Amino acid sequence: MATNENDIRQNILVLLAGRDPGKTICPSEVARACGGDNWRDLMDEVRHVAATLACEGTIRVTQKGKTVDIATACGPVRFARG
Repeated sequence: MATNENDIRQNILVLLAGRDPGKTICPSEVARACGGDNWRDLMDEVRHVAATLACEGTIRVTQKGKTVDIATACGPVRFARG
């Protein structure tokens, strides 16, 4: 079970690389890949790592197809390649 920031970062990048260009992943997919049965406990950390990746331009955080700031987004978000 992966739980540190680097493992979460790598899981985000691997999951996105496995998707067709333009497709997105759900933060819960990352948490499940990292945390198994305890995935819900990782959701805040996944969002934190995603915020860092978004600031770097590595990924985009989207909501209803539009890029959003994960820190202020309300409701479900998706991750896309940057």
